[in-house]
Amino acid sequence: MTASPSSSAQGARQALAVRLQHLRKDAGLTGKELSARCGRHPAKTTRIQKGEGPPSDTDIRTWCAACGADDQADDLIATARAVDSTYLEWRRLHRTGMRKVQQDWYALHEQTRVCRAYVSNVPPGFFQTPAFATALMEQITTFQGTPNDVSEAVAARVARSRFLYEGGHRYVVLMEESVLRHRTADPDAMKGQLRHLLAVMPLASVSLGIIPFTAQRTVWPLEAFYLHDDIQAVVETLTAEIKVTQPRELADYAKAFAGLAEMAVYGDAARALIRAAIDAPE
Repeated sequence: MTASPSSSAQGARQALAVRLQHLRKDAGLTGKELSARCGRHPAKTTRIQKGEGPPSDTDIRTWCAACGADDQADDLIATARAVDSTYLEWRRLHRTGMRKVQQDWYALHEQTRVCRAYVSNVPPGFFQTPAFATALMEQITTFQGTPNDVSEAVAARVARSRFLYEGGHRYVVLMEESVLRHRTADPDAMKGQLRHLLAVMPLASVSLGIIPFTAQRTVWPLEAFYLHDDIQAVVETLTAEIKVTQPRELADYAKAFAGLAEMAVYGDAARALIRAAIDAPE
């Protein structure tokens, strides 16, 4: 497995930094000479060249102008913006509330034919009931200190469940047993959520496996991730949403998913774990 789910973003930043270094060298400039032409402190130039600080549009334009490569500025700016979209902090994504992000997820799922999801904390959004989603989003909004538009965000999240009932979409979900036991919502909402899992299990579009507490681990518990048609993986950490597109890393996530799938139970065995969680003392 990769050392960090943010390595795709960092690798892309490093690649951009190398391109900027090559422009400087092709122009025959030292770092200090480039800094002087750009009117910036040499330390900032060093940070950009090491991929430690994301360059702004203005940084890139002045860099290209100093190197006599104005024709490359637009392409480099587009590359930098793509890198910036790879690793996005939740507080930035939720700066106006959570609804917009949920609408973006809707669009992504609309385009996805096969979604493989692994969760270790809460059920995936497309499986969530309105009551459970409300409780979870209220907690997230409070923790992040972002604008509260939970009602609108919940409606946008629940709308995604329509793809479970339409042709052309397939959801293969792996869930740690802990997801069934965490008291993320009040008892009634939790029981309703668990009953909903039982209700969606028979759908032709759904495959749900649960990894029991007692399973012999061959892959350790991971942060939630979603594989969309083997084209992109979306990883959810405490602070950020990370989009992974590098083939090597996508292969690692697919390998991890396969290993996790082997530890899971399905069908009647999975239903028994869900019913046990429903019947557990409050």
